[in-house]
Amino acid sequence: MPPESIVVIGLHGQGAELSKPARRALDQADVVVGGRRHLSAVAPDAARTIPIGGDLPAVLDEIEREAGLVVVLASGDPGFFGMVRPLAARFGPSHLEVHPAPSSVALAFARIGRSWDDAFVVSAHGRPLAEAVDEVIRHPKVAVLVSPDNSAALLGRALIVAGAPCRTVAVCSRLGLDDERVTETDLAGLAAGEWEPLSVVVLLAEPGAPSEGKTLAWGRSEDAFSHRNRMVTKAEVRAVALGKLDLPASGVLWDIGAGSGSVAIESALVRPGLSVHAVERSADDAARIVVNASSFGASVQVMVGEAPECLSELPDPDRVFVGGGGLDVLEACIARSRPYGQIVATYAAIERAAEACDRLGSLTQVAVARGRRLPDGGLRLEAENPVFVVWGPRR
Repeated sequence: MPPESIVVIGLHGQGAELSKPARRALDQADVVVGGRRHLSAVAPDAARTIPIGGDLPAVLDEIEREAGLVVVLASGDPGFFGMVRPLAARFGPSHLEVHPAPSSVALAFARIGRSWDDAFVVSAHGRPLAEAVDEVIRHPKVAVLVSPDNSAALLGRALIVAGAPCRTVAVCSRLGLDDERVTETDLAGLAAGEWEPLSVVVLLAEPGAPSEGKTLAWGRSEDAFSHRNRMVTKAEVRAVALGKLDLPASGVLWDIGAGSGSVAIESALVRPGLSVHAVERSADDAARIVVNASSFGASVQVMVGEAPECLSELPDPDRVFVGGGGLDVLEACIARSRPYGQIVATYAAIERAAEACDRLGSLTQVAVARGRRLPDGGLRLEAENPVFVVWGPRR
């Protein structure tokens, strides 16, 4: 049985200034849970204390065995990458009463005199540093919560290796404490510095730099991708295919017969929360996908293998684009697709497209004619080979 009540209190600095409801809950607590610094600062002498260490599941187990009023102390806003998430998952939101303080990110932007309603926030606590690097490249204003394993200096070095554009950087440490420190630098200074393990790193695009985070584009020119003998999905066909994929904010996407990786890359750019897997049987083409993805700062996992045999190694997909392979590949994708998934396939031959339509339900032809200049400066239309786009399954 869960405790009678769980009150979560966010502390600012040493936690001396608490709201009246938070102070009342703390004074009435049977058990107080928190980091040792927080417990020594505000926990009443009469309450039993449980220090939070590295084993969070064990702490949650201890809380579950309590019967009275449990108060959990945390830094800043506990609903922001904090204790509210694991507590709500274990005990349910209705058991929680939350009293937040300003989050570390809010304090960091306040210290440098910047608004942050348009900022992208990413945590590097227990997550791949590459995710933070991708977001910094993609957005003009980013706050990264670094950790002992993924430090501020490591972030700086990874951004330089990834070719990130120049940024104004502020490293904000020990916010709200007497020895708080805010240091403004650049990427080189970030990479070379020694910083507090738990800091907020704010990265701002240089004035006048293009605002990558404010644009939404797909159907880029084939010339934007390195490819072999024009083995790349045509821009207009790709734009239609991405629309039919109806990409979700998160989940798994397969790009089968990925070629240059253009569909996988643009999917990853449009929906950064997707786990995108590009499957290509040619090792040379797979290496080309890696280069293309890196040039766009897109997170794409590349597999060299022959479909459908290699698909068993991938997680079940929510979305699939089939750009190469026969109907056996399509059947394998249908069998593995999650409920309410969507599959889009392209074909040059009407016979294959018709058979795929029998399985998926919808078909259209994309016929494109592009303008070409004549020697006298006039304009003519040059037709591209038509492509059949099939999608479904029909709901």
